[in-house]
Amino acid sequence: MSWPVISIAISLYLVAVSFRAASVEPQLETLVAASDPWPPYVDEMHPEMGVSVEIANAAFATQGFKVRQLMVPWARALEGTRTGTFDLILDAWWSSERAMEFMYSRPYLDGSVKLIKRRDEPFIYQGLDSLSGKQVAVVRGYAYNDEFNASPDIRRYEVVDFASAVAMLLRGRVDFAIENELVARYRLGQVAPDSLAKIEFVEPPVSVNLVYVISGYRNPRHYEIITAFNRGLEIIRNNGEYLEILKRNGLQDLEKGVR
Repeated sequence: MSWPVISIAISLYLVAVSFRAASVEPQLETLVAASDPWPPYVDEMHPEMGVSVEIANAAFATQGFKVRQLMVPWARALEGTRTGTFDLILDAWWSSERAMEFMYSRPYLDGSVKLIKRRDEPFIYQGLDSLSGKQVAVVRGYAYNDEFNASPDIRRYEVVDFASAVAMLLRGRVDFAIENELVARYRLGQVAPDSLAKIEFVEPPVSVNLVYVISGYRNPRHYEIITAFNRGLEIIRNNGEYLEILKRNGLQDLEKGVR
């Protein structure tokens, strides 16, 4: 057999092998996640749609799944995931009320939730009692924490998103907004950078909230979904991929409270 013929035969063999390998490569099943923009956790401007989406995709890929992230108002995301219209939410806080309707994963990130005030307004936070009679803009459906949610002395004003809460704050219609500080700085830096000079984050935090993946109990696959995430999370923690994702996003400090 001449060399040109041998060369062609080898080329055809390699093409066939490559095609066969591609044809047997496992296809990842798509899970649909929903949330409102909550950067850096869920962020439509991030190449991977946010660090939570990046972590979830890495974890789920080890179990045969991938995530498609939808951006919708938070109340719609919560209701749609509760009823099974969406498979999961990747960036949920815990609350006792919410835990009755959703299965929670192991926590995988954390963040400090702080009051936000106008910079020129004096205030010393000394626990929830110091908020008695104060007006606080809250995002409809957000959990914050059980004590804050249950306090009868705090006057809460529901808004559709965090940007609306800050707008109310700067117009003097409420005394405070409240949000994860990292999210607040990211979000305002994107949509209203001038406002950062007009506000101040109040110390100490109202709470340090862990971040979870949740799936509604009415979704018949909720156990499969959350179990798959937990297994995958353990794998990417052990092989270093989880920490690499955090480092790549400059967020390695967010791991400290979740192990």
